[in-house]
Amino acid sequence: MVLRFLLVAACAWAQPAFEAGVAKRIITPDPLLPVSGGMGVPVPAKSKLGELTARAMVLRAGGETVALVALDSLGFPSVLGDRARALVPRLAAERIVIGSTHTHSAPDMYAYPDGKGGHTGSLEYMDFVAKQVAGAVNDALDHMQAAKLRVASGVAEGKIAYNYYAPDLYDRRASVLQVRATDGKVIGTLVNYAVHPEVLGNALGIVSPDLVGPLCDRIEAAVGGMALYFNGAQGGMVTADNRNLDQPKDALRAYWRDARTWEECERIGGLLASESLRIVEKAAWQARPALEVRSKMVQFPVESDDLWAVVVHSPLRYPHGEDRSVTARLNFVEVGGARMLTIPGEALPNIGFYLKRKMGGEHQFLLGLTNDAFGYILTKVDFASFPRYEYVSQVSLGEMTGEILMENALELVRGR
Repeated sequence: MVLRFLLVAACAWAQPAFEAGVAKRIITPDPLLPVSGGMGVPVPAKSKLGELTARAMVLRAGGETVALVALDSLGFPSVLGDRARALVPRLAAERIVIGSTHTHSAPDMYAYPDGKGGHTGSLEYMDFVAKQVAGAVNDALDHMQAAKLRVASGVAEGKIAYNYYAPDLYDRRASVLQVRATDGKVIGTLVNYAVHPEVLGNALGIVSPDLVGPLCDRIEAAVGGMALYFNGAQGGMVTADNRNLDQPKDALRAYWRDARTWEECERIGGLLASESLRIVEKAAWQARPALEVRSKMVQFPVESDDLWAVVVHSPLRYPHGEDRSVTARLNFVEVGGARMLTIPGEALPNIGFYLKRKMGGEHQFLLGLTNDAFGYILTKVDFASFPRYEYVSQVSLGEMTGEILMENALELVRGR
């Protein structure tokens, strides 16, 4: 009995206190597919700039494991996420968190009904992406190694983002998590920042990760390892600051003409990369960070006829309730001073500020468009309240979506 206890203790002592692994897969369609900026007919693709990827970072500590997957897509419905999760038997489904960067230069992943009895997507491509997501997670699990972690957050300076509806109303903070091996080599860097990657936009017909590609490339060139990006509360409309400030389009309403070029993707992505590395560079390394993962399923009523049509008519067969509702998973991850909450859509900035203020912890991460992407998420006082929010209200599940999200997210933080 004593010998058995000593063997168990020795095995526990030999297990690294903290481990991490990363992997990525290319998901650029070949041949190219039309690109989707949202509901409506996708634009035929003429070329590509950069590669679309699925990037996985897996963290393990104290018997707990979580996989964080960032996908270059407009959104990734839970029905596809669950296909990927089923191909990773080593992890429970609720331990695999899948977010979309929200590039507007990638193929349709929703199979939007086209109004003619068909749809706008490629089911073969969607299945391929689900398999690549699983492949990236499995590869990361196969390459786990003893690691240290550091976390930081702060204001990212410079011309990166702005709110198209009200220029100054956006979150300038970037949150950064970095892991390195015991030999000092960086394994991976995760950046969380709220901005639409739509410098190019789908109208150009270019398949691209947009600014996220140069962001990851610049980080990897500077420190090594693999970089991945999670969007934040960027709804309504926190977008890339590619304004030509010397070319006003409507000076009275503060609208400018945009620079829709790859060079601008490189400028913005590179600037966010350098700012993220500046923010994290002085943070202390932690050898034994604790890891906790929680999740809960939350039901949302669907008031929008447009979104309900997607739910019931898409060939993906979205799960839904007879009471005209959908269910999404929320995750809470806490590791080394980082507190992460997932958002199953595009929350407006005020919701993001509120959640960060209330969720506590030293560094707050809001992972938008994660585990699902059910349109815009507004508070009830914003919903359909003035003309500027007419579109985002139409492409929202309903008036109470934001209230339901905030209540359940904070209950999850509190362990309820």
